[in-house]
Amino acid sequence: MESGKLFSIGIEEEFQIIDPKTRELKSHIQQLLDEGKMVLKEQVKAEMHQSVVEVGSDICYTIQDAEKEVRKLRKSLAEVAKHQGLVVGAAGTHPFSRWEDQRITDHPRYAGVVEDMQQVARANLIFGLHVHIGLDDRETGIQIMNAARYFLPHIFSLSTNSPFWKGRNTGFKSYRSKIFDRFPRTGIPDHFQSYQEFESYVNLLIKTGCIDDGKKIWWDIRPHPYFNTVEFRICDVCMLVEETIAIAALIQAIVAKLYKLLKQNLGFRLYRRLLINENKWRAARYGLEGKMIDFGKKIEIPTKDLLKELLDFVDDVVDELGSREEIGYIYKMLETGTGAKRQLQIWEQTQDLKAVVDFIVEQTNRGL
Repeated sequence: MESGKLFSIGIEEEFQIIDPKTRELKSHIQQLLDEGKMVLKEQVKAEMHQSVVEVGSDICYTIQDAEKEVRKLRKSLAEVAKHQGLVVGAAGTHPFSRWEDQRITDHPRYAGVVEDMQQVARANLIFGLHVHIGLDDRETGIQIMNAARYFLPHIFSLSTNSPFWKGRNTGFKSYRSKIFDRFPRTGIPDHFQSYQEFESYVNLLIKTGCIDDGKKIWWDIRPHPYFNTVEFRICDVCMLVEETIAIAALIQAIVAKLYKLLKQNLGFRLYRRLLINENKWRAARYGLEGKMIDFGKKIEIPTKDLLKELLDFVDDVVDELGSREEIGYIYKMLETGTGAKRQLQIWEQTQDLKAVVDFIVEQTNRGL
């Protein structure tokens, strides 16, 4: 693969700040940031709710570097939290804490979002994983985004890790996605003929007072407003480091494969948003346990089989990227199930959501 910024990786993970005694979320970001900034500098930041903390990797050029970064950031964050008598956990929603009890971070940006969106913003107590992949120019980025939309439900199904909401088993493997759907400018985007068409769309929204900049477009995949990256935003945050890295490796491989096809003048068929949405719904509801639609063949296929097909599709770029071992972990995920399935197993064994929280915390910190 070409050197430089092409297919570079950036990973952002949002974590729950948890009181280890009550297992409730704790609105404690400011104290965490005061100490965290000394250790993690600009790699740690607040989110809208004070019980959420986000860490972001530096730009990584290999998946192995990305894994080192993710491990380092999780470990440092856990140590800072421990000094404050707290723990951190990685799940798309907290099993029983209520958004009504959480404080909003004191920042003009978040005050503006709450003023604009009211209860939808206040109730948006969710935790995601964002993966950025570097590309050489924005036009290429739009063309790859168009094609990559098809694979979003496949990627999402692997990350599903939020079956509980406010003390209830929702029946979804990712209820986080249902909460976020209430925001404007979310979900699977339309496809765009060119970067210029996308830019015209953003400029229209800015001109008409819908948004102040491109960061308020929260699609499941987007061209980053400031960097030459395509940002995948559909995933729940994963409990295990290995899951985060396997998904990031898969995303990188999808981008590299689509880039390769583009450069060989071989297009990937573009599907309508309304078709891709059918698969996204199934991924949110069933995770890996359900079926998705193969729109080419016009049939339902078990999601696990579609993921194996996807792994075959990207196989010819995996060795070039040097990520065979990391991406291979997906086969293990297909066997053991996602975070949602494991949370539900603990719930079925114990009927105790506090035990589920303990399990989330243990898995988040495993191997650090």
